[in-house]
Amino acid sequence: MRIAFYAPLKPPDHPTPSGDRRMARLLMDALESGRHTPILASRFRSRDAEGDPDGRIEAAGAEEAKLCLATLKADPPAAWLTYHLYHKAPDWLGPPIARALGIPYIVAEASLAPKRATGPFARGHRAVADALNQAAAVLALSRLDMECLVPATRHLLHFPPFLDARPFDRPRRGDGTQLLAVGMMRADVKLRSYRLLAAAMTRIADRRWRLRIVGDGPARAEIEATFAPLGDRVQFLGAVAPEALPPIYAAADLVVWPAVDEAFGMALLEAQAAGTPVVAGGYGGVPEVIADGISGIVTPPGDVAAFAGAVASLLDDPARLRAMSQAARDHIRNRHGLPEAARRLDAILASVAR
Repeated sequence: MRIAFYAPLKPPDHPTPSGDRRMARLLMDALESGRHTPILASRFRSRDAEGDPDGRIEAAGAEEAKLCLATLKADPPAAWLTYHLYHKAPDWLGPPIARALGIPYIVAEASLAPKRATGPFARGHRAVADALNQAAAVLALSRLDMECLVPATRHLLHFPPFLDARPFDRPRRGDGTQLLAVGMMRADVKLRSYRLLAAAMTRIADRRWRLRIVGDGPARAEIEATFAPLGDRVQFLGAVAPEALPPIYAAADLVVWPAVDEAFGMALLEAQAAGTPVVAGGYGGVPEVIADGISGIVTPPGDVAAFAGAVASLLDDPARLRAMSQAARDHIRNRHGLPEAARRLDAILASVAR
């Protein structure tokens, strides 16, 4: 089937890397793996941190929807799939186009915060609620998100996040002391994660370890200063192209990331696919992507002492760390791999099309 695909927050071919862009690309890969043909319907970005109170973005979206509809009318797709819907980035295109073409409208990953029903984001909140009400299927990547979505749609399904594990299937090269953190360097929750990580590593400075950090951004100088007391035990690699990440994961023995307010953490999936166990803070959907005690350790959100203790426990137990390595690969292959996601998505599309 030909499937119209749209990501209002960030299109899959956007030049700036992020977890959103990565998951958008993976959804298109899952469609192709299921022998469907994804069509990038539009690159229109609806995100506005101010909430579009004057309706400017809504109006622009309506014009874009007219253009898309004119293009798609000649050969309508079998369904429309929108990825990542929330009050700051509502979908002004998919619902009206799907209605006009008489095709099913599907949403993958959405959030609907009741507190946004009033105030500057009321317009976006209402648009998300209307879209979810129209949707023939709403795929929730986290069970935590499902709590707020239940009242908004009758067609809610859990769809675990996933990745293509094949590029990460390579020999391991760690020596039992190599730690790795992967995260963008923004002055928001990412900075909070880095601060928690620095505090945790300071607590276990008596252990043998070296930490490599992959990431860049406007908060890099502040992050580097936070880790400065740890000296040359911390190495900053800067931004790394996605294709260069697999060997970096393979050289690490453990990925460490406090994951403050992460939806689920794509780097945590990548690490486990490479056979690298993880220690992560239990925010959001993070506990759903780690087999706690098997492929890694999930610690209470924001608990520096617990995080440091978990890292130290694995550094002190090389045999357990090695056992977790194979368990991490198995966990991704069995639950979060691309083939399994393609199978799930194909079944959903077949059901919706009927």
